Amino acid sequence: MMLPNSSRHTSTTLDPHPGKRSGYRCWLFGVASVVGFVLTTVTPSFAQLPEGWSTDFDLNTPMQAPKEEGKTTIKKKNKSTGQDATSADGNTSRVQLTAQLTADGQRIGEDVVWRIFEEGNSPGTLGKLLAKHKEPSPVVALAPGTYAINASFGRANLTRRITVGKGVQTTEPFVLNAGGLRVRIAALPGTMEASKAHYDILTDERDQRGERATVLSHAKPDTIIRLNSGIYHIVSRLGDANATVDADVTVEAGKLTEAMVNHKAGRITLKLVTRQGGEALPDTQWTILTREGQTVKSSVGALPTHILSPGQYVAVATSQGQVYRRDFEVTNGQMTEVEVLRQ
Repeated sequence: MMLPNSSRHTSTTLDPHPGKRSGYRCWLFGVASVVGFVLTTVTPSFAQLPEGWSTDFDLNTPMQAPKEEGKTTIKKKNKSTGQDATSADGNTSRVQLTAQLTADGQRIGEDVVWRIFEEGNSPGTLGKLLAKHKEPSPVVALAPGTYAINASFGRANLTRRITVGKGVQTTEPFVLNAGGLRVRIAALPGTMEASKAHYDILTDERDQRGERATVLSHAKPDTIIRLNSGIYHIVSRLGDANATVDADVTVEAGKLTEAMVNHKAGRITLKLVTRQGGEALPDTQWTILTREGQTVKSSVGALPTHILSPGQYVAVATSQGQVYRRDFEVTNGQMTEVEVLRQ
């Protein structure tokens, strides 16, 4: 049972090596209740990025096939001679790339994808993709020059611009300031199944048209989604109509935020019949409206089934050019058969 005002408080530390240990480390903290969500919250950890780090590059650049895994050598052409800048003159540098969830955290040991780009021609852009690497901490050989390197860990990512000198060995750490989000569905009423639920993750900020950007759509519950720290807007949907719950959640760096969703909904089946209790007529077009006339769901068939938020509705059936209507009510946890009589 979900207790919105429970005094039991938990929070979770996100393990940077999923699968390497059994479970997650937990300790006591605070629980918040927000519009059908119960959220585990954690003490904010505001790790500051070193000066010169950047996350404002446009990653919508066509990706080329990755180069050979393992140690990678990046060659640049000398613009004046047209020859490779990485000749056998000892100019090439060796750079190890490492990723961490937080500034004081451990290195991430798996599931990191690296992309190395040429420097873009204008601020905030990327040049040609030079290499893609799936090693957690690759060592790459780079010719002297400036590069943009992106590290991605799930949906969390960071892009840094680095300048490589001649013949040096160095380590470039990438602090992703990332955490995890896991959405769970509370026990559903009646015979409804949690497998019918999914949720979208949207940005907290809105664009000039007042719309949020989608970070991830149709995510399944009980899955840990890796995200950059920040505020996100979550919309959980049960079924394919209007049984939704939404709330803002905060993802903290190095922490796992868990959101428990409490859906209230009922299931309906629509039937167009010639007599009460009769057989459903095929090829019927259906529209479900609110009492105010707003369209909730449209479908076609003899026995369409939908999950709706509790409330008052109007079923509109169209068959052979004729329109038939019936008011009905949806009750939380109840299965309702809505018969519309064709007269």
